[in-house]
Amino acid sequence: MAVKVLAIVLAGGEGKRLMPLTADRAKPGVPFGGIYRMIDFVLSNLANAGFLKIVVLTQYKSHSLDRHISKTWRMSTLLGNYVTPVPAQQRLGPRWFAGSADAIYQSLNLINDESPDYVIVFGADHIYRMDPKQMVNDHIASGAAVTVAGIRQPLSLADQFGVIDVGPDGKKIKAFREKPKDAVGLPDSPGEVYASMGNYVFTTRALCEAVSADAQNPDSKHDMGGNIIPMLVEKGEANVYDFRDNELPGATERDRGYWRDVGTLDSFYEAHMDLIATLPIFNLYNHDWPIFTNYGSWPPAKFVHGYDDRQGRAIDSMISPGVVVSGALVERSVISPNVRVNSWAHVDGAVIMEGVSVGRRAVIRNAIIDKNVIIPEGAQIGVDLDRDRKLYTVSDNGVVVIGKGQRVEL
Repeated sequence: MAVKVLAIVLAGGEGKRLMPLTADRAKPGVPFGGIYRMIDFVLSNLANAGFLKIVVLTQYKSHSLDRHISKTWRMSTLLGNYVTPVPAQQRLGPRWFAGSADAIYQSLNLINDESPDYVIVFGADHIYRMDPKQMVNDHIASGAAVTVAGIRQPLSLADQFGVIDVGPDGKKIKAFREKPKDAVGLPDSPGEVYASMGNYVFTTRALCEAVSADAQNPDSKHDMGGNIIPMLVEKGEANVYDFRDNELPGATERDRGYWRDVGTLDSFYEAHMDLIATLPIFNLYNHDWPIFTNYGSWPPAKFVHGYDDRQGRAIDSMISPGVVVSGALVERSVISPNVRVNSWAHVDGAVIMEGVSVGRRAVIRNAIIDKNVIIPEGAQIGVDLDRDRKLYTVSDNGVVVIGKGQRVEL
């Protein structure tokens, strides 16, 4: 008999470090890669693996995220499959989720209704491909209460991650520490550590008992990584799953094992730049493990004008449907649907979201432009960072970010 698995996707984070992109939307609802939303990556991984009973726990500014899920992620109800957003239900009183563990505790009715053997708990805002079925099989074979996905990172970067310390067998977790300064390398690779990917597989009873016990602790932050996993580690019931062992159909050596936490403006921008190389570091063109989404009924992209210095062209870029590049040059950029780039404009190293209009002779360099922004004729973005800092958000690495519908000054 096949085991019953319920997937819970945690999508309630505020995403403060991504402001202004999260000014009026939840972090998992932020557009990514031209036609996608961040949440499409985890949902596609689950769907490709055959896990088709999925609840998405939401909280902050969830309208656009809820709308995207409702329009895009429709499963066969005849077969009992579903992807459903679930806001804070306040079943235990008039309060919001106090943390990721509390979100699950307040949603135990969803687990009780489905009565699964195992529960997948994945985050909603990472960019990667993974076959979670292989991780579930590893968890079942181990007999552990929880299995935590770990990705190998250089020991020198240990103070940037939640680090998983393992025992001599390389599997059992002996400590789970946040950004340690004194991390020790892995038994089979002293120069590497396991960084937590924020992906967990639980035996159902262990998860329910752990979040229920945590709910009674007034000193807890009610966090999955900060409280629930250390609780099970202390009991000797936690194992690690090495992301390196995940064999994915269609993966290349260049993009195998890719995983990015796009929690900051710079990491968000850099993840987009990973998409556009001739041999991309993260390959969206892997048709054996597709990333699913719905981007509407836009017409094909169009490039017009082709004489002298007025040529519509794009180089090392991803251009979405509905885009018109009219006598302009687009380089090293990701352009979302329904964007118009007008004559003699130059867009270089930019992430342009839906509905943006770039005026004639405008220059955009190293920038993220959110939806429905109008760039006036002759405007310059990313050319004078001192000026840009007075008007817009500029990241630590000098990426200029203009929020949704924000007015652009000449």
